[in-house]
Amino acid sequence: MGSIIWSLGAFVVTLGILVTFHEFGHFWVARRCGVKVLTFSVGFGKPIWQRQGRDGTVYQVGVIPLGGYVRMLDERVDSVSENERQVTFNSKTVWQRAAIIAAGPIANFVLAIAVLWLMFVIGVPSVKPIVGTVQENSIAAQAGIQTPAEIIAIDGVETADWQQVNLRFAAALGNDLVEVKTIDEGNRERTYQLQIGAWRLQDNQQPTYAALGLQPFRPEVSLVLSYIAPDSPAAAANLQVGDKIIAFDGTPVVDWPQTRDLIMQAAGQEVRVTLERNGQTVTQQVQLGSREANGQRYGFLGVEPTVAAYPEQYRFTQQYGIVDGLLQGAERTWELMALSVNMLGKLLVGTVSVSNLSGPVAIAEGAGATASYGLVYFLGFLALISVNLGIINLVPLPVLDGGHLAFLAIEGVRGKPVSERVQEVCYRIGGILIFALMAIAISNDILRLSQ
Repeated sequence: MGSIIWSLGAFVVTLGILVTFHEFGHFWVARRCGVKVLTFSVGFGKPIWQRQGRDGTVYQVGVIPLGGYVRMLDERVDSVSENERQVTFNSKTVWQRAAIIAAGPIANFVLAIAVLWLMFVIGVPSVKPIVGTVQENSIAAQAGIQTPAEIIAIDGVETADWQQVNLRFAAALGNDLVEVKTIDEGNRERTYQLQIGAWRLQDNQQPTYAALGLQPFRPEVSLVLSYIAPDSPAAAANLQVGDKIIAFDGTPVVDWPQTRDLIMQAAGQEVRVTLERNGQTVTQQVQLGSREANGQRYGFLGVEPTVAAYPEQYRFTQQYGIVDGLLQGAERTWELMALSVNMLGKLLVGTVSVSNLSGPVAIAEGAGATASYGLVYFLGFLALISVNLGIINLVPLPVLDGGHLAFLAIEGVRGKPVSERVQEVCYRIGGILIFALMAIAISNDILRLSQ
């Protein structure tokens, strides 16, 4: 329950920031163009807070935090006196109206640059993209990638950490080849060509590099127990921190994955666990617990193995000064914008499955998880969602900012606005498409929760 409340809180904060900046972009440019703003709302529905400013604008927070709006004076929907005609939205030039509409997405891009600047100035703890293992029969295995090795570039673009590796592979999705350059422990550089022509991204829960068969380096996990959960089967059987598991129900064990699998397969059973304790061999009878996940029962012992420290030479902090941090923030924002546009195109042609669409539940989970990791990780997530919001709003669908800009572009070419009847039909079609996309995204969220 605590994690759900935390995720909901992070979700509200995330959307609140994104929507406020987006709508403030519209609001600020509208005011600069001399348009009277009637309402500035963060959220939809009945206001839970409302105040009228000295400028006559009503500022409010709606009960539904899934968007917002800026309502401007417009002769097409409002009764306007002769004195106020010059401050209506529809009285402004095409360029002024286009600037007002485009200001929302632009504000999201500016926000992304700002939060990434702050993230880089604070410093981002990172690990080098060291490949530990390559999955058998995978695309990476077919390319012959040797391990251990650090990925230093993909398609000529340097990759400092696993996040950049993930983004570069996503950008290459749909190509026939992707070039991967690595450097091994002997400082020998190698270049590999991965055949990805038939590769399709089906599962957004999995990073792109994992889908290609690349597994990051993991510190060694030993069978020496580092933690015993209170009131667990292990505690009841008197297992102790420092014990080393050497056999499970008569089966010798050599690593933690094997041990974990044996435990999970023996739900609710009484088993013999053979331990090495203070140089002596000890056997304990343990009544395993049982837990359910994805409709299946799994065994539960209640222990944690000892994990070796991550090598210091693989760790680093991405940190920049004020000016360089701003440049890095702008560069990373541009990369995210290009990737978002690229992925939208691949979604349309089927290179990326619609199962990768995420709705509010996935955003809430992401916001909660990154917020729990720390401020810099939350800032990175906030920038990513801000860029996505800006790009999506520029898609030329009626009801989105991009649809309004498309109508204004037609008006600029024709010299007169698109008829209200045509606009109404387009808005209905656009609304249906947006509703369908939201339905798919929410369905994906529900499927992920049930897995």
